[in-house]
Amino acid sequence: MSRVVHVPYVVEQDEDGVWCAHAQLRPHVGAHGEGGTRDEAVSDLRDALTGLIEEFGAPDELALTMNVA
Repeated sequence: MSRVVHVPYVVEQDEDGVWCAHAQLRPHVGAHGEGGTRDEAVSDLRDALTGLIEEFGAPDELALTMNVA
């Protein structure tokens, strides 16, 4: 069985030009990825999150649909 897990993340470039991606899977359980490009950092983050989900399980999710004026 497969499941899609949506995890918000932030990507920033540090002062040395390295791209860093960060995500919080659940309280006190986060992941980081780095790379020479934005895409490499996100790919590294995806690998880290996959390992965390395999170890700790997927977080509970709630999907909402909202009408925004």
